[in-house]
Amino acid sequence: MPHLDRATVSEPITGYTVGTTAAGLVEVLVDCPGTQALYTYNVPDRLSVRVGDILSVPLGGQIVGGIAIRFVDRVPDTLTIARIKDIDDVVASGLFKPNYWQWLSQISQYYYTPLIQVIKVALPPGLLTRSHRRIRAISIDVNPNIFLSEIAKQILKLLNSTSARNYSWQHIQKQIPQARKGLRELLDKQLVESYLESGQTPQPKLQKAVILTAEVMGTDLSDRQREIVGILKQHDGELWQSELIKLTGTTTATLAKIAEKGYLAIVTKEKLRSERELGIFQQEPAKVLTADQAAALTVINRISGFAQVLLHGVTGSGKTEVYLQSIERILAKSQSVLVLVPEIGLTPQLTDRFRSRFGDKVCVYHSALSDGERYDTWRQMFNNTSQIIIGTRSAIFAPVPNLGLIILDEEHDSSFKQDQPAPTYQTRDIAKWRAELEACPLILGSATPSLETWVLICGKLGVGSWELGARSGDSQQDASVPNLSLYSSSSLTPNSQLPTPNSHTVVQQLPTPNSYYLPLPTRVHSRPVAPVEIVDMRQELHQGNRSIFSRSLSQALRQMQAQQQQGILFIHRRGHSTFVSCRSCGYVCECPNCDVSLAYHQPHTAEQAQLRCHYCNHYQPQPRKCPECESPYFKFFGSGTQKIVEELNREFPQLRCLRFDSDTTSTKGAHRRILTAFVQGEADLLVGTQMLTKGLDLPQVTLVGVVAADGLLHLSDYRAAERTFQTLTQVAGRCGRGDEAGKVIIQTYNPEHPVLAAVTKHDYAAFIAAELPERQMLDYPPTGRLILLRFSSLDAVAVERTVTEIGTMLNAAAIAGRYEVLGPAPATVMRVSNRYRWQIMLKYLPDGTAKLPDWEVLGTMCSNLVKMTIDVDPQNFL
Repeated sequence: MPHLDRATVSEPITGYTVGTTAAGLVEVLVDCPGTQALYTYNVPDRLSVRVGDILSVPLGGQIVGGIAIRFVDRVPDTLTIARIKDIDDVVASGLFKPNYWQWLSQISQYYYTPLIQVIKVALPPGLLTRSHRRIRAISIDVNPNIFLSEIAKQILKLLNSTSARNYSWQHIQKQIPQARKGLRELLDKQLVESYLESGQTPQPKLQKAVILTAEVMGTDLSDRQREIVGILKQHDGELWQSELIKLTGTTTATLAKIAEKGYLAIVTKEKLRSERELGIFQQEPAKVLTADQAAALTVINRISGFAQVLLHGVTGSGKTEVYLQSIERILAKSQSVLVLVPEIGLTPQLTDRFRSRFGDKVCVYHSALSDGERYDTWRQMFNNTSQIIIGTRSAIFAPVPNLGLIILDEEHDSSFKQDQPAPTYQTRDIAKWRAELEACPLILGSATPSLETWVLICGKLGVGSWELGARSGDSQQDASVPNLSLYSSSSLTPNSQLPTPNSHTVVQQLPTPNSYYLPLPTRVHSRPVAPVEIVDMRQELHQGNRSIFSRSLSQALRQMQAQQQQGILFIHRRGHSTFVSCRSCGYVCECPNCDVSLAYHQPHTAEQAQLRCHYCNHYQPQPRKCPECESPYFKFFGSGTQKIVEELNREFPQLRCLRFDSDTTSTKGAHRRILTAFVQGEADLLVGTQMLTKGLDLPQVTLVGVVAADGLLHLSDYRAAERTFQTLTQVAGRCGRGDEAGKVIIQTYNPEHPVLAAVTKHDYAAFIAAELPERQMLDYPPTGRLILLRFSSLDAVAVERTVTEIGTMLNAAAIAGRYEVLGPAPATVMRVSNRYRWQIMLKYLPDGTAKLPDWEVLGTMCSNLVKMTIDVDPQNFL
């Protein structure tokens, strides 16, 4: 295990055999300041413990909370039986199934993260904190016929001496000698209850409810009272008191009088905190499917057990409707569904559509909820009724029983990768592991699948790893590249013989077992994809246009407003140092050793600026003239959404604009408010960042403008081409989804770039045919594997010295270990929050031959001044 954050990590206790059934000894995971470890405890005969139970256990003279992780059948070699303490009590039982803990352990091992940190990510905030045990008296009045020992009587007297009738167990032990015997007596006779409490743990929200208790109204009710009872009847005989008062304009005193007459009861009930109060949704019937949608649904519905399904549909092809109708079958079997989206901004629109179809079966779970809402939603998941959980990547940890389907919408999105804190999981991968354990299908939906998903499910096209099945179309096309636009539908059935859904179906054999590739190559209602116009901003500059907006985009904006239509402007907002491009010829400074652009570094001193590669640490001075055309005009790209809105207000004062980015959506409910305002016509233009590209359905949008595509093309990242194709294709797909035709305008200083050519033709096949061989040549994913070691410190000298020593050691062992070392190199943004950051990258082939370093040894090489973290399969190199 690595030294993460210089904290004590949890190490499995060695020297024992893991038991498969309940034994006398159990390992408990506790989390206290300075202690994150597994401890062995004895299970007393009076208790029944299962894996996953939340326990109270003695530790260091106090009672703390813990989780039963696994049973062992003999005493660890490092302990004696006399030193093993008994479990104090079971606080909550049966919360998780054993395979859930098996899954968490798998995550812990793969991402080199202590199990306690994985569990913290999986549980709602504050649930597993340093807890203390409390004892509460259930009733003041005790049956005098019940015999109680003197110690038990003293405990009851102490508890009933306060209005809350509860004390911490630690306080009771201090006040009453031998209190444990008396407590057991009171617990057995159900006179008290024991529970864990933490000051940070959310508590249930209690609220008064009014319940109708009489169906027939008598003559003793006044007309006003009859009206109130009648309104209560109209709402199925139960309402929250606050809601009834609001509806009727009555008072609590009037309700109390009606209750005295026996027509209603006022009780205190728990009110679950959730987003269900967002409105009443009209029931939406299932839509008629296209032939391609019906074919995909037929294959999905016939899958039994675990399978990976790539639902590859162009933007506007109706992937969501396929999700909805596949979910209907799962709910009919009393199973539940997890639907994951990359951004919180997607959840309001998606949630509204799901609730219109499935009503109260839909729950929302993401980090923007309050702690109380997350706590209540998390507890709702434990009931055995079928339900749908919609959320962002953290929702993959939802403890849903009877899980029947997992869906990752926009599976390609980098937001599905957790960067910090540990574990640095990729949602797509851990969702696959969970689907395997739950024996349920995993649907990966996207118009632009990630290359990892494509290769995993479909093989390495263009390098001869698999051959296409039946084809149609141009016989001159390269046989190694699929013409996806020619597929009307497809069912891929490596392990079963499913009947082809229609006569046009292409049946293919995939290299990966239990894999299905289902394309949706056309939009619903046969709507055409919007044409894409590439504008050469170099020509705009040569012809005297120094505005951010090209003449073509300016004209389109004026025409859009004249026709009372709406549009989207997309700007890639990086928020860090930029790349450098020649404004005369479009030349971009690139690393000679890596297929990435060099990042600009402005020194703090009078030294000349440098261009640096953050993979191999190559660096060179910033040229004063363009190496290609000797022009002195260099452009440092960095315009953000705020600057774009300012320019729009100056050049197009009549246009009403809304910003949709991380700054304007930071408050709760902001995503919904902005999108609702735009849909209702309160603005002409939506200006935003990556949020705009992710599955939003805005049928009224007829214009999409990309202000500066170069901000995507030349990032210091080997994935720059893939992310550019995905982002531009996705944002272009927001256009022309309604009855009006759309238009896309992309501004760039590099119009000849092959990625832009693929975007213009909406040609995913051409893109992967060009990109995959380059990745394979450099052994970058999906061909190779990467592990990124991040080092940071407040001391610039200490962190550089540490990474140099570790880099030297790794390079010395690289050949024997069959891995390649890139770096050490400073992070793209070298200093963040006064911490100096360096990185070392390990690259190797996933064929099992690599012998990776001992992370524990590397951790010990870091002084207390230096923090090291491990990012497995990194996506972010900033």
